[in-house]
Amino acid sequence: MIRGRMARRGRSISGPIIYGSVAVALTTALLVGWIYVIVRDQNLTQQWAASNTWLLVAGIVSFSAIIAVLVLFSVVLARAILEVRRQTTFVDSVTHELRSPLASLRLCLETLRRPELHEPQRERLHFMMRNDIERLNGFIDDILEATRLEHGGRAAAATPFELLAVIERCVAQVRRRHGVEPDAVSVDMPAGLVVVSDPTALEIAVRNLLDNAVKYSDPPVKVEVMVAVTVGQVRIDVRDHGIGIPRRALRRVFDRFYRVDEEAVRARRGTGLGLFVVRALVRSIGGNLRAHSDGPGTGTCMTIVLPHRPPEAAVPQIAAEGAPRA
Repeated sequence: MIRGRMARRGRSISGPIIYGSVAVALTTALLVGWIYVIVRDQNLTQQWAASNTWLLVAGIVSFSAIIAVLVLFSVVLARAILEVRRQTTFVDSVTHELRSPLASLRLCLETLRRPELHEPQRERLHFMMRNDIERLNGFIDDILEATRLEHGGRAAAATPFELLAVIERCVAQVRRRHGVEPDAVSVDMPAGLVVVSDPTALEIAVRNLLDNAVKYSDPPVKVEVMVAVTVGQVRIDVRDHGIGIPRRALRRVFDRFYRVDEEAVRARRGTGLGLFVVRALVRSIGGNLRAHSDGPGTGTCMTIVLPHRPPEAAVPQIAAEGAPRA
């Protein structure tokens, strides 16, 4: 059933491309044939040369315009079909993402009504409900953030802060959400590193990358966060040893609603918004986001590169930018 649905989707995209290509080929053949006949028949050419040259020029221009319109129509139609497919996939993912935790919350609430439950069991159900609520909250935050970024972006608020505290907070949230072992996510970075950026935007970005790294890894989970400082830059690497990304999809993974068409990816819940939000946030604070993977089964490394300046030099500049103007 899945293959049949994918095949129908593939035909829906290739159809307008094939029809447009055939129309362009026929129009081109007609134009070339028309010019060939006129050039080959000298008598006809001499008859037209005096008074009908404008007709030949008008015909060539008209056919060229038709070809351009056909090409543009095929491209626009194919893009529209792809966008509709992405939105349909997004709606399906949203439905699944909402139904799963809601069903779990309902089951937990119904179970809590049983009077014979012991206190440890009640605590476990409460823990499960908190995780489901956090999952729903993070999911809704991603959708809202993506909508804000798509309609006008997000104003960055640069301020000095300690990077280790932000990363450790992200690691703690991801560990709790996925229930992984404490040593599943390791952090290697210089102590006391202070950066000047938007801490909220950076925290959302790092948390999304960590969440993806854990989600797309098979047990035992092993994720490494490595921070390095170079001249004028801070580099944050989030590396996992999970399912990896095909090289053909490395650039597209940052597109809105895009998910890699692999069985290992479809088996995991997602909306195709996480990396779109991360890239937009990183760009809003003047950074850059890159993805690297050697292919399926080789893991993935997501790299955030931020501009770095000494906090003591940045504080006066921040104060000057925030001061009221006369």
